[in-house]
Amino acid sequence: MTTPEVPLSILDLAIVGKGESVTDALATSLAVAQAAEERGYRRIWYAEHHNMANIASAATSVLIAHIAAQTERILLGSGGIMLPNHSPLAIAEQFGTLASLHPGRIELGLGRAPGSDQAASRALRVDPMASNSFPQDVRELQALLAGESVGGVTATPGAGTNVPLTILGSSLFGAELAAVFGLPYGFASHFAPTHLQEAVALYRSKFTPSEQLNEPHVYAAVNVVIGDTDEEAAELFEQVKRQRVASFLGRASGRGFSSEELDQLVVSGQGRQIIGMMQHTVVGTPANVRPQLDEFAQFANADELIVAHNATTSDGRIRSVHLVADAFQKSLTP
Repeated sequence: MTTPEVPLSILDLAIVGKGESVTDALATSLAVAQAAEERGYRRIWYAEHHNMANIASAATSVLIAHIAAQTERILLGSGGIMLPNHSPLAIAEQFGTLASLHPGRIELGLGRAPGSDQAASRALRVDPMASNSFPQDVRELQALLAGESVGGVTATPGAGTNVPLTILGSSLFGAELAAVFGLPYGFASHFAPTHLQEAVALYRSKFTPSEQLNEPHVYAAVNVVIGDTDEEAAELFEQVKRQRVASFLGRASGRGFSSEELDQLVVSGQGRQIIGMMQHTVVGTPANVRPQLDEFAQFANADELIVAHNATTSDGRIRSVHLVADAFQKSLTP
């Protein structure tokens, strides 16, 4: 078995495809996780997004519990929990419960963005200024997971589980916070390519060792569109781009688009901007995806890649998990 120099993991948004239900999307997430475990991926993260009709991972800890109960080894976590939407105590209890049920397998990635629009933030009863206390909330969460009493409150479950934390972001703020706190840092380069190298360089230069982590550790996210031939991969990428534009602009307008309308939107200024968010996307066959991933890992100075398997169907995402594994000839050792 050959092993990539940089380990591969997965970001799964539990995509609800065209004509599919939430039940279908969650079944696909389980199938992706089981395939990833079989093929040797290191971890899977699920992201908290709200008020998005095509993303079914809003109740992130519930989804992790479902997947963990039907897998055996693969690490599972959030990529991420948007901490301003919650109290540190609630997250300590949720992930403390998960860690107690599945020792050694649960992780907690944290972001300070809302993961939603203003309407959803209001529905979640989120204080518009809540993100300003993100550093203090991370420290409080750490203390609760370590078993400390915060304001006379101890997290049960949660206390003593020391669920490992990762700071997630797409700006210099998160990079510096992760460095000062001595935590791993994950950059959302799959949709926010700007500042990737600058943020990673800042993180590595300012990193201070902590009880959780002795050396800096960088996760960089990258989109993958893979096919049996270059022509198939290129066609799949065109479908993914059209789906991405339709999702973003359809959500803003509250309607769907005809094929002709979508043709025009893809080449519009808005469409090009949305597609530009996918700057860090590798496209091709298993044979040429491998060197592209290696090149991106070097570009990002990453210790681990978080792969977003982009396809327009559930079967396509599961197939992508296997084809990327084939690119590295990855399988579990006996």
